[in-house]
Amino acid sequence: MTAPPDDRLELASEFPDVTHEQWQRLVAGVLRKTGKDVEGAEAEKALSTAVEDGIATLPLYTAADPAPEPGLPGFAPFVRGGRAEGNTVGGWGVRQRHAGADNAAVLADLENGVTSLWLSVGEDGIPVDALARVLDGVYLDLAPVALDAGAAFEPAARELLRLCTEQGVAGNDVRGNLGGDPLGHQARTGQETGFTAVTALARQCTEQYPHLRALTVDAMPYHEAGGSAAQELGCALATGVASLRELTAAGLSAAEACAQLEFRFAATADQFLTIAKLRAARRLWARVAEVCGVPDAGAQVQHAVTSPVMMTRRDPWVNMLRTTVAALAAGAGGADSVTVLPFDHALGLPDAFARRIARNTSTILIEESHLARVTDPAGGSWYVERLTDELARRGWEFFRTIERAGGQAAALRSGRLAEELSRAWEARSGRLARRREPVTGVSEFPHLDEKPVVRDPAPERPAGGLPRVRRDDAYEALRARSDAHLAATGRRPRVFLATIGPAAAHTARAGFASNLFQAGGIEPVTEVPFEESGATEVCLCSSDELYEERAQAVAEELRAAGASHVFLAGRPGPYPGVDTYVHAGCDAVAVLSAVLDRREESR
Repeated sequence: MTAPPDDRLELASEFPDVTHEQWQRLVAGVLRKTGKDVEGAEAEKALSTAVEDGIATLPLYTAADPAPEPGLPGFAPFVRGGRAEGNTVGGWGVRQRHAGADNAAVLADLENGVTSLWLSVGEDGIPVDALARVLDGVYLDLAPVALDAGAAFEPAARELLRLCTEQGVAGNDVRGNLGGDPLGHQARTGQETGFTAVTALARQCTEQYPHLRALTVDAMPYHEAGGSAAQELGCALATGVASLRELTAAGLSAAEACAQLEFRFAATADQFLTIAKLRAARRLWARVAEVCGVPDAGAQVQHAVTSPVMMTRRDPWVNMLRTTVAALAAGAGGADSVTVLPFDHALGLPDAFARRIARNTSTILIEESHLARVTDPAGGSWYVERLTDELARRGWEFFRTIERAGGQAAALRSGRLAEELSRAWEARSGRLARRREPVTGVSEFPHLDEKPVVRDPAPERPAGGLPRVRRDDAYEALRARSDAHLAATGRRPRVFLATIGPAAAHTARAGFASNLFQAGGIEPVTEVPFEESGATEVCLCSSDELYEERAQAVAEELRAAGASHVFLAGRPGPYPGVDTYVHAGCDAVAVLSAVLDRREESR
């Protein structure tokens, strides 16, 4: 009996097979031209990029890279999604956040593409007694509401349930989340409220509102404190496990307890890390459900929020680009609902334009880019599968350190968790200061003459718990000092760029120096002679060859003309008369802080 013909299409079948070792030899040959003499695996390693949590992304992934079987969408371990159809039916839920008692804004969102509401209620948001006014005209059987009420959880939840009853909404039609999150509140404020009210409402939801969840497992406080992706996963897992313990102790079954939880994660502009994080989160929670004896209840429901940490106060328009990439990653990662924070989120309460852009970001990705038409579009990518596995393993390791410390509440209470998050943020701050992690419009390509965007102030969020950080913090402090100098003297601190030789020799480094100094609010001057520039600090810009010939003489000439500090754009070298070298990878924040210190001392 003859075998049936193999009619598969073999791509590149007319070309000889290429081995991994051959590719590595080609890489080594290219690297030798740059002065790096490495071979084999070391050549490949030289092209890898460190991400965080000890993870490095490689330049090439193949089928030989190990990763666990992700399963099928809708089936354990739910890596590929909690539902077999994913978001293909109607796209992910478009959830808009509101912290102000503005009924018109709520209705405008619901009329223009938003499918659910996320309401910040309590002392840092909408007053509980204003919920009825805010939700006036909202059909609560059609528009799910997710509450975020902190210490006001119980009165806010009961008010929402009262409004549902008042509208005559059947218990089976009530959807959303009451937002009980005692550990998240403890993380944000340092205050412990306990689980008594949460478990009581969880029992009520189980009995009367089968599609309403009582608890949110919010990983955002840990992300906003500077935590890494693995730390965010570990904290979410520890919080979820603590919630399961409380709910089952209150009489719910393990499956019923799992059904009361919704998980909230940050989505960043690092799209592949976000995709992998959401996939890893589902895998980890599936493992918890399996250990609890309810593997079929392990489909994690996810709410992704574009990262507040990445939002900038200067050049906030760039935030539209960041949130678009983050929303794309959240959708591709399989989030059930996505909140795109308005581009002016860091400045105060968003205006109508900002809210419109935020909701339309998801609409375009769903309706025009058709991103939701494919379930787990990143699935099968060797890179994404490997990154998912690495993140899951490190997230599980961090979860175990929390459990060994007595659980999430104990780790928060002792300060140990804050120390772990602080170390991660310190490492990241170093990359930001050296511009290894660029922030467009802030540390790269800043616009000193930009007109400030002004918004009404948002309610003060409660303090006392973990800190809240932003990527632009260090540069924002520098720019604020520059603004103060401008207000006091009528002009910004200045640095004169002394270009040496023809344009071909100095353009690249002059551009680098200009970009660097503007990141600190220091105005570069090139169009007039030094004596007319109003600057007392200068930066030499040219090629290494011309530095050897002329750097010392030019530095001495400028000092004789009144320069008090001389920079050189380039790597440190034997150039007498140069005080500071600025180059790629230098500590830009330290350099710029020193310039502003000297300017303030001279005033």
